[in-house]
Amino acid sequence: MRVLIFHGYLLGGTGSNVYNARLAEALVGLGHEVHLLCQDRHPQDQPFVDAVGEWEGGSLRVRALEGRGGRGGEAGRGRCVVYRPDIGPLLPVYVADRYEGIEARTFSQCSEQELARYLHANVAAVAEVAGLLGPQAALANHLVMGPVILARALSGAVPYAVKIHGSALEYTVKPEPERFLPVAREGLAGADGILVGSHHTAVSLWEALGDPELPRRTRLGPPGVDVKRFTPREPAAAAAGLRALGKRLRTSHAGEQRASSAFTRDPRAAGASLERLDPERDLLVAYVGKLIVSKGVDLLAAAWPLVLESAPRARLVVVGFGAYREGLEGLLAALGRGDIERARALALAGRAVEDESAPRHPLRHLLAFLDGLDGERRERYIEAATRLGERVVFTGRLEHEELADLLPACEALVVPSTFPEAFGMVAAEAAACGALPLSAAHSGLLEVSEALARAVPESAAASLSFPMDDQAVRSLAQRLVTWLQAAPELRARTREGLIATVRERWSWDRVAHGVIAAAHGELDELRKP
Repeated sequence: MRVLIFHGYLLGGTGSNVYNARLAEALVGLGHEVHLLCQDRHPQDQPFVDAVGEWEGGSLRVRALEGRGGRGGEAGRGRCVVYRPDIGPLLPVYVADRYEGIEARTFSQCSEQELARYLHANVAAVAEVAGLLGPQAALANHLVMGPVILARALSGAVPYAVKIHGSALEYTVKPEPERFLPVAREGLAGADGILVGSHHTAVSLWEALGDPELPRRTRLGPPGVDVKRFTPREPAAAAAGLRALGKRLRTSHAGEQRASSAFTRDPRAAGASLERLDPERDLLVAYVGKLIVSKGVDLLAAAWPLVLESAPRARLVVVGFGAYREGLEGLLAALGRGDIERARALALAGRAVEDESAPRHPLRHLLAFLDGLDGERRERYIEAATRLGERVVFTGRLEHEELADLLPACEALVVPSTFPEAFGMVAAEAAACGALPLSAAHSGLLEVSEALARAVPESAAASLSFPMDDQAVRSLAQRLVTWLQAAPELRARTREGLIATVRERWSWDRVAHGVIAAAHGELDELRKP
């Protein structure tokens, strides 16, 4: 089957990018022919991509990648062509970032004329590809602008589904409904199926759009986990895999020859950071995600001295990139030297630390914790915090596949997001590797935690989530310490349950089948949110 996918962004780095890359890979593996439109400038880096299409002087040119063009003939394997529409110098995004070779600006900062040009360019590109190939099913990503692009470009000739990722809904449509609700409604009107990662996202979508007909077409369609790649390892093998990853990156000759962007990384520096880790000595806990205020990474930083008080071997591995990295490093430095007042100042600044133009919304939960430190408890905390410099390691961005060599060596992973999340994909990947995912108890994160909790011993289930309130820092630390100090038998039984649940519920092949079904309106076989 020929499947057209409109994503509009990259094929690596963060949630929806990883979703589309892994979905395309799964569809190719199932024998489908995939035509994916996005803005990734290096699609050849993805091993499942067979050809690349670009518009040169207004004309579409498709070139087969050397050594890959004939693979479509392999038994059972499909083919993937990635196209990059010529959208000009501006890429509208949901969260401010830097992209290679193009100006990325949030939707709210784009003029109506700029958005119109962006829409027109993508509609023309999709229409041309669809006219040449005659796709039999299509998928649009994000509430804006993917669905309206497919609606206008396909004109009802191809059935399509829409995958709702939380960012467009929460960061763009809900804050400015007068601007973005009309195009969101237009895009969903023609969709045969609407896929959401969780019940929380479904309810948020229904309330935002105010269309009583939407629930009838909405089904669960969470991201998947590559259960062949993300697997548990025995301790010695996990340690060896982590060491090999560190060495591979540190000795990399690739460097960073590409233009600077938020996704740029120094693989050698990442490798050197990973080589500081010793899972046979340390109790490794990972954070994997964007370094932005809404991800709640400030809460994890503040909790770490509390963890070290009871589990001095614990070591935090921070994997990611983003505008808040400098603020996070500043917070850790302030805590490390016992400067609680400087930490309070950073908490009061809130998002202004990562974006000077942003309103100064204080980090309320962090402030509540800092203001509650007094007496002997404050002294113990400051003493433990002196070790932050050696017990917290930043790796920068890792490629998605590289996480499969890190997570099996970790005891746990923390997802402390303060903002609604459509699904906890990295939490599911950690669980697949046998690392306990501790997530904030809200939105799609909680639904992942609840699914996992049903498969683990009751005494371990409480360590899967923590409430997002003014006690969040202490709750996070207490649950993490409980897990790190749990008896070996309990930890083994818990890991068995985590791994089995992920394999049963969230494989990418299952996700791919669900997308095809949703595009064709075959909704009876899909779960309601």
